[in-house]
Amino acid sequence: MTTSQKQHLRAPRERWLILGASAIILAVTMGQLVNGLSVYFVPLEVSQGWSRAEIALINTSGLIGLALGSLVMGFAAERFGIRPVALFGVIATGVATILASRAEELWQMYALFLLAGALGGGALSAPLMALVGNWFVVGAGLAIGIASAGQALGQGGMPLAGAFLIEALGWRDALAVQGLFTLVALVPLALLLRDPPETGNGAVLSDQTPSGLPNGLITAWLSLAVLFCCTCMAVPLMHLVPLIQGCGFPAPEASGVLFSMLMVAILGRVAFGRLADMIGAVPAYLVASGWQTTLVFGFTLLGRLDSFYVYAAIYGFGYAGVMTTLLVTVRNLSAPARRASSLGIVIAFAYLGHGLGGWQGGLFYDATGAYSWTFANAAFAGIANLVIVGALWLTINRRPRPTPA
Repeated sequence: MTTSQKQHLRAPRERWLILGASAIILAVTMGQLVNGLSVYFVPLEVSQGWSRAEIALINTSGLIGLALGSLVMGFAAERFGIRPVALFGVIATGVATILASRAEELWQMYALFLLAGALGGGALSAPLMALVGNWFVVGAGLAIGIASAGQALGQGGMPLAGAFLIEALGWRDALAVQGLFTLVALVPLALLLRDPPETGNGAVLSDQTPSGLPNGLITAWLSLAVLFCCTCMAVPLMHLVPLIQGCGFPAPEASGVLFSMLMVAILGRVAFGRLADMIGAVPAYLVASGWQTTLVFGFTLLGRLDSFYVYAAIYGFGYAGVMTTLLVTVRNLSAPARRASSLGIVIAFAYLGHGLGGWQGGLFYDATGAYSWTFANAAFAGIANLVIVGALWLTINRRPRPTPA
């Protein structure tokens, strides 16, 4: 049996190991960097005297770092291989988090989260999603959905764990424990990662998009859309916990609502990945975005803990499909030879949107003393995203399909 035949037989088993390791790494790191700071709003406000806009800007600086890192680290993974890049990302995230636990000044938090995002999350988010897509040539939508579900698990689990750690240890030691856990748990998993075996058939990937539109135009169009989409998405992720705390509920109970929402989101991400395979990526993306946009403002109308749980579960299933269907949309609409760079650029704008949404949430809360305008702005951003993506879909469907070469 030749080496290539052995690789072919091993790949179906090995790709599931790669997917599992990637999902866990994304869960822990993205759970901390995307919305893990949500349970630190009140402790930092009380302990350090910082405003919520200033605290939200800590998270925004990390997401700006993620955006910048996503632009660069995808190319680094292609040049150096996924293992050293992922290992570097895990170590950078863990070390920066530990150092942040000892920070005394606000600018130190900004700088450390910026580095955690750029050198840590940026080395993991787009490269690992691209890695999963490369290992799963068939059924990539479902595989990306599962990896995205792992991230959803972390975005619910890490804030919940953080809330209990803060209650037991205080915010500084809680942050330090999270950083240590990142290093101990994820370094062995990063060592398991590797790029898929070469096909050996000499095939050249096409520079032509399936729709015939220029790849740069599609990338720019989706980047603009996702900037608004993730502005909407970030608001509940960052401000739902303090919103519920403002209704008189303690942090662990408020974090439990976010956790339950993101547990339902695990099912939603897998389901919408499958839906994208069935009806197409863009229609599935529009369904998920419409779901998110329609329901986001409703959180401000609630006041009972049980109503928050029920509403968060309903919202979470649909919202969860947004990132899964976005990733599949980028994969399906971009030119095969440009998928990695297109994915990195679109994800960069997604994290910029996350940062903008979280920051404006704190800004409008400080200005008004309530969260009504914060969540209203999220709905307006969601509407803008739907208009932009709908225009892209109409443009693609009105064009004649390119003739294969």
